[in-house]
Amino acid sequence: MEEGQFENLPGKRKPHNLSTNPHADPVEDTLYRILSKNGCAPEWVRLNKEIRTQISEWRAALKKAWAKTSNGDNSNWIQTSEPLKVQMREINSKVLRYNLIVPFGRQMRGLKWEKEMDRVNE
Repeated sequence: MEEGQFENLPGKRKPHNLSTNPHADPVEDTLYRILSKNGCAPEWVRLNKEIRTQISEWRAALKKAWAKTSNGDNSNWIQTSEPLKVQMREINSKVLRYNLIVPFGRQMRGLKWEKEMDRVNE
């Protein structure tokens, strides 16, 4: 680098083509591309969208419930948080199922109560 050998490489200052994954199996990559162009998607794609939607809704519900507690009404927090914890476990079950069927390298992490509470308190 110090000698400038990386300065004149082909494609310098041009956007990368991210339409294909160089690490994916070419057959799978072609199959997924054909399916998506025709409006069909593998189960894991549908499940990914479903999980992300549920996480977003769940986080909004957690934030709303915590805001009520921050106003001084701590008495109901245990009762209010219990259904949220049940929902979190259901989401994590879907994440586990998703991780078992998704191609390698596309796994996602489940929710953790402590981390989500830290996020709400920020």
